[in-house]
Amino acid sequence: MAKKKLQSLSDLGGFVFSTNDNFEIPTEEVTESLANHEQYLEAHFSNKGRGGKTVTVIKGFVGKEEDIKKLGKVLKTKCGVGGSVKDGEIIIQGNVREKVMEILKKEGYHVKRIGG
Repeated sequence: MAKKKLQSLSDLGGFVFSTNDNFEIPTEEVTESLANHEQYLEAHFSNKGRGGKTVTVIKGFVGKEEDIKKLGKVLKTKCGVGGSVKDGEIIIQGNVREKVMEILKKEGYHVKRIGG
């Protein structure tokens, strides 16, 4: 069984151990999404760990979870394919990297093609 990576202190189950007398648990800040022209995204092509199926992965989005989900929905709709949003990455089914890059550029994002 693979170990799960800890994303925040709440993943510890509420237990925090410290020898510091003045220790305070940091509160999670809601990060505001950067404007489209300030976002630098990466368009990857991948087929590893997916049973040989090809996907386009968009990485580097900075902002709220709801905003990345909206962007993922727009990309899936305009490409006419399925996909998902996981761990801050947008996963689009199929090798549609060029089409996704065009759409993102029209929306005002900076997009860089990564890999083959």
